[in-house]
Parts: sequence; C-alpha cells; structure tokens
Amino acid sequence: MKYCRWFLGTIGGLSLLALPSFVYGQDEVPLPKQISDLATQVDWLWTVVAACLVFFMQAGFSLVEGGFTRAKNVVNIMMKNVADLSIGAIGFWAIGFGLMFSGSEAYEFFVDPDANSFGQDANWMYAFLLFQTVFAATAATIVSGAVAERTKFGAYLIFSVVITAVIYPVQGAWSWGGLWNGGGWLENLGFVDFAGSTVVHSVGGWAALAGVIVLGPRRGKYNADGTMNPIVGHNMAMGALGVFILWLG
Repeated sequence: MKYCRWFLGTIGGLSLLALPSFVYGQDEVPLPKQISDLATQVDWLWTVVAACLVFFMQAGFSLVEGGFTRAKNVVNIMMKNVADLSIGAIGFWAIGFGLMFSGSEAYEFFVDPDANSFGQDANWMYAFLLFQTVFAATAATIVSGAVAERTKFGAYLIFSVVITAVIYPVQGAWSWGGLWNGGGWLENLGFVDFAGSTVVHSVGGWAALAGVIVLGPRRGKYNADGTMNPIVGHNMAMGALGVFILWLG
C-alpha cells in the first residue's frame, strides 16, 4: 500500500509538471490548424471504420454461401472465403495497390512505408490501403459463391491472386485512380463510381459469370432430358444471417 501511494503520487506530480507545457503547446497551435488536424483524424478514422464494415462482409459471404450449399461442402466454402482474403491481401499489397494508384508514369511493387513514391501521408496511406484491400477481397469472394461446389481449392487460390493483384486494380485504376494519384481514362470521361458498384461488385459479378460459363452447372443439377434437380442448401438460418451482415457491410 505504501509503495502504491508513492507510485501514484509520483505519477501525479509528473503530470502536473507536464501540464503547463502541454497547455502552452496547445495555445501555440492556431484554431484553424486544430480544426484541420481534427478533420484529418476523423477522416482517417472513418476510413478505417468503413474498412472494418467491408471486412465484415467476408463473414456475410461465408454464411450465405455456406448456408445455401450442401453440408458436405461447407468446410470447403469457409476455407475459400478465409483464403481469398488472406492471399488476396498479400497480392494486392505486393502488386495491386501500385498498379491501381501509381498513375500512368510509374509503377512500384509493394507499398512504400514512407509513402514517398505516392506523395501522400503515411498514416493516410495505411488507412487507404486497408480500405482498398478489403474491397479487393470482396470482389474475389463474390466469385466463391457463384462457383460453389465446382472448383478445387488450389485453383481458386490462384484465381484469388489474379483478381486481387491484376483484374480489380486495373478496373480500379480506370475508375478510381484520381482518389490517390492521377486519374484513369473512365474517370476522365466523367465516370463516377461512388461506392464500388462497378469497381467491386461488377468486377466480381463478371468474373463469377466467366467462371460459371467455363465450369458449367454442378454435377447432378440436370438430368439427361434437361430437367432440373433442385439442390437445396442445408441451413437457411445461416444464409439469412449472412444476408443481414452483407446489408450492414
């Protein structure tokens, strides 16, 4: 108890000694600068919060896809949704971000920790990188549900790298390049995609359509005479919960 009081008293004394310099330092900062700094911090925070919501969509897609497939394939579906984010994030960090936002004059692999190559603040760069990474993973995981029960795990991993490192960044550079450095040709023509309906969801949808065309229907889906056999999901409650999570994201 004696040592505890001594420790608390020491901390309190040091805090009081530091208070005048803290107040003086605060008074030295002009009010407009304080407001500007606060707005910047709030902008960073909102970007990270939005990224967390988009990240949570991975759980939503996992539940939707798992609920609407047969029980024997649920583990495969869950592993694909975990893997496309894991390996896709590495691919986007190593290749995709530079391809998407370096502009037309230069290209750099990996993300520069100091953001010198992009001329931006490093803290904002990390927040923006997180936001774009989860968007890239969302484009990849859309395909997982469309080709469920028809792809091998290894083949899907290769596809996840391709879409997050090349396909999504190319479309993103055309439409969102001006968010960071320069502008893409679609953006220069007046094209606006506010929340990713084209850059994210359309890219994922077209890639899913291509996969479905190549792979064809699930085995046992159609009879020889062309009639269809219903293949129902194993857990509608899981699928419904996933839908609500996707609405939130």
